[in-house]
Amino acid sequence: MRIALGIEYDGTDFLGWQRLSHGASVQASVERALSFVAAAPIEVTCAGRTDAGVHGRCQVVHFDTGIHRDLRSWILGACSNLPTGVAVLWAQPVSDDFHARFSARSRRYRYTILNRAVRPALDARYVTWERQPLDAGRMHAAAQVLLGEHDFSAFRAISCQAKHARREVKALSVRRAGEQVIIEIEANAFLHHMVRNIVGSLLPVGRGEQPTEWINTLLAGCSREVAGPTAAASGLTFIGPRYESRWGLPVEVSE
Repeated sequence: MRIALGIEYDGTDFLGWQRLSHGASVQASVERALSFVAAAPIEVTCAGRTDAGVHGRCQVVHFDTGIHRDLRSWILGACSNLPTGVAVLWAQPVSDDFHARFSARSRRYRYTILNRAVRPALDARYVTWERQPLDAGRMHAAAQVLLGEHDFSAFRAISCQAKHARREVKALSVRRAGEQVIIEIEANAFLHHMVRNIVGSLLPVGRGEQPTEWINTLLAGCSREVAGPTAAASGLTFIGPRYESRWGLPVEVSE
């Protein structure tokens, strides 16, 4: 049978989602925990890989197994064998044609900036600190040119292995909530470092160092060399994918 899981994780102490031979990864931790519950090897497929230091609010994975356990056992058994920074939120049987990656209609990220004069202490693992005042309204206005389908080469990491740079951004907002500036973006798919590179280019706009039209200039120029630097990983959280309601998954990942 095929089972889907929702997984939450603090990415600070991991080298990213993907299993690696030279360091800790979220995928390897999840697979070890599930294999212990199953008493047999389990491999998972995720909706979207995250980089080192990036967090996950509701990553979705699927795996196939002939081992019968009730859903509660998959959840609690896995959690008992996972590091404290990783938890299985839910488990759901799905049909054999469901695929965590290819069935996803879109993916959502949130980037959180602590915008104050003093560095963070309690939230240091989950925000990026910016001491200079930011104008969230300017950042939001500048970001709206990224909506729709475009060539996002200007915001693509040099190491990106995607076949092309065209992606469709479905929603993008920048808002202030007290001392925080929160950037939320939803797209059909993302390029390597795409969100962090967009944030790194919006920051000079928010500080008043670049005009709002600068983001449009970067987008049209398709040059990574002139865009802003890659923002820190700590502020980025993968909120999760979205799937059609016909898959019967929990509301947080359903359209």
